[in-house]
Amino acid sequence: MQPSEGPVVFLPGMNCSSRMWEPVIARLEAQGVTRELRSESLTGSSIEDCVDGLLERLPDRFAPAGLSLGGIVAMAMVRTAPWRVSRLCLMATNPCAPTPGQLRSWQALRERLTAGASSRQLQEELLPALLAPDTRDALEAMVLDMADEVGDADLASQLMMQSTRVDERAALAKVSVPTMIVAGGRDALCPVATHREMESLVPGSRLTVLPERGHLLTLEDPQGVVAGVESWLRT
Repeated sequence: MQPSEGPVVFLPGMNCSSRMWEPVIARLEAQGVTRELRSESLTGSSIEDCVDGLLERLPDRFAPAGLSLGGIVAMAMVRTAPWRVSRLCLMATNPCAPTPGQLRSWQALRERLTAGASSRQLQEELLPALLAPDTRDALEAMVLDMADEVGDADLASQLMMQSTRVDERAALAKVSVPTMIVAGGRDALCPVATHREMESLVPGSRLTVLPERGHLLTLEDPQGVVAGVESWLRT
């Protein structure tokens, strides 16, 4: 990766703070990666709003690496401003437009937040879908703490953001930068098959599957993610 390609910009998942990338960033720095590594939060009432805000504050060139909702935002960034994206990394994510069931679910969660439920409470209910069984006990506290850091208002905005997603598959077929795709073998939210489809769409992309891992890959298997990122940066 050349300096002109700009920093690697890590984008978190919904109801997760930038802390989800800390194990990856720490290992990359310890292993001598000299490229600027930075994380950004996801704010805005729509995917377009979020992308516009990021493009406004990021340098002219950058390499987005996004997990889950962060991956959806990364796909929207390369669709909106392909000349600014030097590389693309997509983890545990989904390029498809929302289904009717997803839209109903997000609306119900927004209504619960309005009625007094907390971001932490909703995150706790999602833990079985976020973490593989053998990592849940060790990571549960951190995942709930991240929900506290995000807070109720930002989670409500992120749920609105989810509802504005569009089908990114046609845009993925036009991506021309080095692209890495990472999936968890036991991800209940974004299965491996979805990532295989993305690999088939993006010319020259490479898919890595981390067996026995769930949705929050950067916490469940940071070293596996780092190995993939290092290879991606050398491409």
